[in-house]
Amino acid sequence: MDALKVSSKSHPKAVAGALAAVLREHGRVEVQAVGAGAVNQAIKAIAICRGYVAPNGINLVVTPAFAEIEIEGEERTAIRLIVEPR
Repeated sequence: MDALKVSSKSHPKAVAGALAAVLREHGRVEVQAVGAGAVNQAIKAIAICRGYVAPNGINLVVTPAFAEIEIEGEERTAIRLIVEPR
């Protein structure tokens, strides 16, 4: 499963819906964000997603990590957020 990529222009509610769908299907999801704006949108989406899955008795836990990725031939550092049920 590839990481769900979030940008600073991503809509948190739309990302939250995608997160909830992947969580229900695979049991975990990885979110990747590059830059402060993208990380902000990703965190908002995870908070909204928590509200979507909480009625089903699912409590989420997030593990942050760094990832080295290549964008347009340039090495960049991304934040990878691993979202799993507790």
